[in-house]
Amino acid sequence: MDTITVTLPSDRFLELKKRAVSFSISPEELVRVSIEELLARPEEPFQRAVDYVLKKNAEFYQRLA
Repeated sequence: MDTITVTLPSDRFLELKKRAVSFSISPEELVRVSIEELLARPEEPFQRAVDYVLKKNAEFYQRLA
């Protein structure tokens, strides 16, 4: 596993700590989970293309089913 260091202004770090406390986790865990969620999302342009193709071909797909 690799490690990174992030520098935050004090006010942003305090906000991060408050949010982490509200989830009963550490600030580090909140950042890690947030990054994992971000990386797991499909890229928006790809998702738009998928949505377009599915919508455009919906009738065709129903006939195939």
